[in-house]
Amino acid sequence: MATFAGIDWGGAHHQAAVVDDIGRELTNQRFAHDRAGIDELVVVLRGHDELVGVTIERSEGLLVERLHSEGFAVFPVSPRVSAAARERHQAAVRKNDRFDAFVLADLMRTDSWRWRPLSPASALGAELRAVTRHRRQCVENQITVEAQLRETLIAYHPSVTGLFSSVDRDVTLAFLRDYPTPAAAGRVGEARMAGFCRRTGYSGRVPPAVLAERLRTNLLTAAEGSVAGHSYAALALADQLELLNNQLRSYNRRLDELLADHPDHQIVDSFPAVGRVTAAELISEIGEDRGRYPTAQALLAEAGAAPVTLSSGKIERVRIRRACNRRLRATTTSWAYVLKRIDPISADRYARACQRGATKHTALRAVASSWMRVLWRCWQDRTLYDPAIHRPQTPR
Repeated sequence: MATFAGIDWGGAHHQAAVVDDIGRELTNQRFAHDRAGIDELVVVLRGHDELVGVTIERSEGLLVERLHSEGFAVFPVSPRVSAAARERHQAAVRKNDRFDAFVLADLMRTDSWRWRPLSPASALGAELRAVTRHRRQCVENQITVEAQLRETLIAYHPSVTGLFSSVDRDVTLAFLRDYPTPAAAGRVGEARMAGFCRRTGYSGRVPPAVLAERLRTNLLTAAEGSVAGHSYAALALADQLELLNNQLRSYNRRLDELLADHPDHQIVDSFPAVGRVTAAELISEIGEDRGRYPTAQALLAEAGAAPVTLSSGKIERVRIRRACNRRLRATTTSWAYVLKRIDPISADRYARACQRGATKHTALRAVASSWMRVLWRCWQDRTLYDPAIHRPQTPR
């Protein structure tokens, strides 16, 4: 007799239920999220013969990896799917861990024939995905700290913000440390600026005389107390920003090492406008399981590049797909933004979409959709992109 398991996972404990092939609940227990609890959960699951698999509302994490290592088939489902399935069993709005675990197990009993089990990532793929996502978080933190530093400088020392190309550059942070107040920066002339540029290895194309004049033009100052307080905070933010810059460089070096060893790197790297970050995000978010996306439309849906049509009676609407991998959607959209600037066909497709009244993001998703189809074909065939063979369709 086949059995089906469902786990309502949590941060402190997990609720696991098992049902048989006619929907009778065989067990429904709570397990702590620690070593002993997970071991006990595995023992309970192994105690049920002919266990088809385990349904859970996530596709990664310690619990999922442990289930994979024990040889269980794992079927991740969207929380929206499991929430809709509750109405099969009750009309009242009721939610608790025991009931949710039962719903997941019974949902697998009735619907798993149309699902595909989660394929575990290789060690290289898992590391690339983790490093890529942590790098994105590092970039977000860097942007936040840079904005804080910029606002602090505007409040008491605005000349530093426009001196070099950006606030987060190493040369800007070095100048702020050497001249943290407007009074100190007021003593900088052409000769002192030239010495600073040599000392920091400044490689910009702006001569010291222009930098010194730029500094004098924007040299404003606040009251003495404000300068003291803001300068203290600015130096602290500069230390944070320097740390994030160094960490970002370390992430980039690690990505280069991981991409060099990944078998899909050459395929993705053969496409135009694909750099280190775009390649890493595409490979890590798409994954390595070719069977997960049997058609190009399946990959477009995962990337949020396939719109959703709502049609009922006289009403027909087309809107953005919300249920998707948002990291992959952000990556493909930024990739399309570069493509529409360097590729004539992509630029024409973007312009035509805008002429039809589409927003710029909708037009970018149209560009991304055309290129993701080509990427899916090359990825499935394990062939490099050839512009003479693989081209997005010319827009009509």
